[in-house]
Amino acid sequence: MNLNLRALLSALCFLLILGYSSRGDSQELRKIHVAIPSVSPVATPFVVAKERGYYREEGLEVELVVMRAAWTIQALVGGNVDFSSAGGAGLPPVLRGAPIRFLFTTFNRPMFWLYAKPDIGSIEELKGKKVGVSSIGSGPDSLLRDLLKKHGLEGGRDVAIMAIGEGQARYFALKAGSVDAAMIGLPAYFPTKEAGFRELFSFIKQEDLVELQGSVIVREELVESAPALVERFLRGSLKGFRFLRENRSGTIPILARFMRSKEDVAGRLYDLIRPGITRDGTLSEEMQRKSLEHILERVGLKEPPPPEKIFSFSLARKLHDELQAKGWKP
Repeated sequence: MNLNLRALLSALCFLLILGYSSRGDSQELRKIHVAIPSVSPVATPFVVAKERGYYREEGLEVELVVMRAAWTIQALVGGNVDFSSAGGAGLPPVLRGAPIRFLFTTFNRPMFWLYAKPDIGSIEELKGKKVGVSSIGSGPDSLLRDLLKKHGLEGGRDVAIMAIGEGQARYFALKAGSVDAAMIGLPAYFPTKEAGFRELFSFIKQEDLVELQGSVIVREELVESAPALVERFLRGSLKGFRFLRENRSGTIPILARFMRSKEDVAGRLYDLIRPGITRDGTLSEEMQRKSLEHILERVGLKEPPPPEKIFSFSLARKLHDELQAKGWKP
């Protein structure tokens, strides 16, 4: 359904456009809309690029639009947003043939934890229970279903999987007793841990798991029709990524403002996510294949398509090398 952006925002009600103050004459800038799945540290490179003026240097006025991860892909395919930063949620649609491509990814580790009520002592004890995820088809949903299967349980049959929402919604649902367990991400990790809930599984500690987050996903049509626009947005995003990766002291105040948290909390969040940041925003072919492993069965595939039909990291590598050659520093 080809709704315009205004109609989409009205239909989804709770979407939020994050409007940071802009400097200069915005009439000279090309306005674009970028869907982010939540107000969380995963969106930090895009927030940094906006606040530091990296997008403005590229002639862009970027609006960050918050919506559920699965909906960001629908909005992208429908042309209602120009780019999506949803990571794992973009893989099932592209495996099913959606005309989208991954150009870049900030994180390659799944920054999620499975937490449960204190009286639930193992994953097997989730049988007959309710587990909250952000949305059906999202990255956390896929990771949870794969984990349950490894423990002899089928999500949706043995364990009820409920779409609760982004951000801290799953923590509040767990605290209220609406669910028995939940896939917890950032920034809800610290409140959940401190509230005394039991950690059943830490995904970020699993070296064999690859989960994309903070990605740049684009329609193939936009790459073909507006390659210069895609390059400008990606260059600005890479500068935000470099700042995040290399400048802890400068990133923490920006993260604190975005998260509306104290700087000491933002510092703890930064240190928690730092190990999951990719080297240059791209993945090796082996890691590309690993990112698909826990999704293939869900979309009815035994073998993945060639990685180049999903990932197009050549532009990110080119821009990264150009910034290096120019001696650009964040």
